[in-house]
Amino acid sequence: QVQLVESGGGLVQAGGSLRLSCAASGNMNRAYFAWYRQAPGKQRESVADVTNSGNTNYVDSVKGRFTIARDNVKNTVYLQMNSLKPEDTAVYYCFARLYGLEYWGQGTQVTVSS
Repeated sequence: QVQLVESGGGLVQAGGSLRLSCAASGNMNRAYFAWYRQAPGKQRESVADVTNSGNTNYVDSVKGRFTIARDNVKNTVYLQMNSLKPEDTAVYYCFARLYGLEYWGQGTQVTVSS
C-alpha cells in the first residue's frame, strides 16, 4: 500500500516562500505526481504536476512562482512556492497515480497573511 506524507506547510507572510515535501513509500519512479489545493468553500484544484519523465505543468495562477520537482532516489516530490499571496492559502494535497491506482496524502495547511 502506497502512502504519501506531506510536510512543510505553515504560516507565512505575503511575498514569502515555503517548500512542501511529499514522501512516498515504495518505489514510485514511474508514478505521475501532482499537488492539489483546496481553499475553504472552493473546489480542489490541481496546482502543478510532474510526469515520470519529468515534464511539468502549472495552473496559470502559480506560473513563475511555484516549481514542482521530483527526487526519484528519495521517492519525494517537492513544491517550492515563492512570492506567496494570500489567495494561495489552502490545504495542499499530494497526489500520485501509478498503474491506474490513485493515492492521496493527508494534506498540509498553507496560510499566507497579508
